[in-house]
Parts: sequence; C-alpha cells; structure tokens
Amino acid sequence: MIFDWLSSLIGNEIIAGIICACLPLFLFILPFALVAVLMERKVSAHMQDRLGPMRTGYHGIIQTIADILKLFQKEDIMSNEVDKPLFNIAPVLTFIGSYAAFAAIPFTSNFIGTKLDLGIVYILGVSSFGVVSILMAGWSSNNKYSLLGAMRSAAQLVSYEIPTFLVVVTLITVTGTTSLLNLSEMQTGHFWNWMILGGPGLNLTKFLLIPFMIVGAVIVFISTLAEVNRTPFDVPEADSELVAGYYTEYSGMKFAMFFLAEYANMFAVSAIVSALFFGGYQSPFGYLGNLLGVSWLVPFEQLFWFTLKGCLFVFVQMWLRWTLPRLRVDQLMTLCWKYLIPFAFANLLIVGLLVVL
Repeated sequence: MIFDWLSSLIGNEIIAGIICACLPLFLFILPFALVAVLMERKVSAHMQDRLGPMRTGYHGIIQTIADILKLFQKEDIMSNEVDKPLFNIAPVLTFIGSYAAFAAIPFTSNFIGTKLDLGIVYILGVSSFGVVSILMAGWSSNNKYSLLGAMRSAAQLVSYEIPTFLVVVTLITVTGTTSLLNLSEMQTGHFWNWMILGGPGLNLTKFLLIPFMIVGAVIVFISTLAEVNRTPFDVPEADSELVAGYYTEYSGMKFAMFFLAEYANMFAVSAIVSALFFGGYQSPFGYLGNLLGVSWLVPFEQLFWFTLKGCLFVFVQMWLRWTLPRLRVDQLMTLCWKYLIPFAFANLLIVGLLVVL
C-alpha cells in the first residue's frame, strides 16, 4: 500500500496519512475536472455541429486552465443580506461530501483510500453532505431562486437515494459483501464474470440473474444521474427558470467549488456503477502483465481500465445532457416514486427468491 511505503519513507504516519488523503485531489480530481469541462464543451459542440473553444492552446486544450485562473482572480462578491457563515461554509461542505466518497472507491487492487467493509454504505451516507450543503447555500443566499433550487434539490436527492439503496441491497443479497474492493475482486477474470452478466461462475442462477442485474444497473445509473443534478434531472439549477439555482449568488472560487464538486461527483457515481456492475478496475480480457510475468504492470492496467470505464459513463452523462429535454418537477418525482422505486423493490424480491431457491 502507498500509505505503508510513505510511512516507512517519511517515518511519520500522520504526515503520510495527510499526503495519501491529498493524492486523489491533486493527482486525479483536479486534472479530471479540467479535462471533463473541456470534454463537455467539445462533446456539446460536435453534437451541435460546431467546434467549441479553439483559441487557447491547440484546439482550445488549455481553455479550462485559463478559466480556472480567471476564477482565482475574480472578486468574491457577497450581498449584505446573506447569512455569511453558512454562505461561506456551503461550497466547502459540498466539495467535502464529493471528495469524501473517493475514500472508499478502489482505483486498483492496492490503491484505495481505506478498506471499509461497509464501503458502498459509507458512500451513500456521505452523499447526504450534498443535501445539507445545497440547502445551506440556498437558504443563506437570501434569494428566492436559490431557495427554490435548494428545495428542489433536497427533494430530488432524498427521493433518488431510495432506488439506489434498494439496488445496492439487491447486490448485497447476491454477493454477501458491502465492500467495493471485495466486490471488484469477485468480478476478476473476464467480462463474463461481471455482475451485469450475473456475476462469477457458470450455473443456472447466474443466467437467471442477468435480466435483473441489467434492470438494476439501469436503475442505479438513472438514480445517480439524478443525484448529481445532470440533465434531464437538472431542475435544481434550471437556467431558464432559476438563473443558476442554489449557487446564483456565488462568484469567484466559491462558484468554482460547486463546479469542481459536480464533476467530482460525476466521476464518483460513474465509478460506483462501474464497481457494482462492470468489474470496477478489472480488465475484461485479462492482464498483459500476468501474461508477460511482469506483476508490477497489473496495477497500472487496473488504473487504466477503472479510469476508462468511469470516463465512458461520464461521456454518457454528457451525451444525455445534449440529447434529452429537462423534466418538469412533477415528472421527475413521478419517475422516482411511481416507476424506479417499485421496479427496484420488485427486482430485490425476485433476486432474493432466486438466490434462496
């Protein structure tokens, strides 16, 4: 583990722990956010038959770096009517919630923040930080648009966590584990051992489970899409109705922190879907390092496959943004309470019966 290596190198476990905690932020989340913003601009541009940013760097590849430098320099404007302590804490708390989720996400078999036995339950728990921080931002802004967006977001996040949890319980019923690391290890070998295809092994139960695993994967993807406020579930931010929703009154780096948290959440939920159903960091075709007898190459291959799967799901989220119209609030809640939750509950009952019988 990286922590053990740093502890022996530095000779201080506290400093080694702080460095390990900062590694995902500086080595992955910040670079990913910069790349994802550019990717979103280019995806939307090509879907609309245009080019997107082209002037700052070759084909505009450093446009997002220029934007983040601009936000660093912008004045932090604050109305006299806001609740200043809560207004200042909200963007920080939003980012803490999204960053904390990465502690239980296994990037490779030997690089994970902490080997929590309740990894997926922990991630579902820290996601509640998002609800609290959004309500805090909307209420403290003393702005009717911000408050309305925050109330919409709270209702949406609380509602869509229910089908997500029901599908997670379904997977726990099948696998007997709540650890994402153990779940990823169970899907080792090749793609036919992934949970989307019924899990490891070759037996009748595996083939009977396939349609229910596919339904579960679709439900989780839709629910997590709603939890990160992405189109067609972006009613808390609805630009045409609420200006920018709960962060209307924010500027400068506080505004940037909401965006950083959004893109960190996009990858986090994509990683969760990947770890639950698509093998996590496991290769679909086996490892080149094992074939060549070079064991140190395997973790790098695992990191490549994990990042690739996560980025593919992020691309689908961007694709949907420029394909589907925004749902109305009543349609959004109807989809959750009348369709996703009953389907997820029925899925849980049927899978439980299959596993028992």
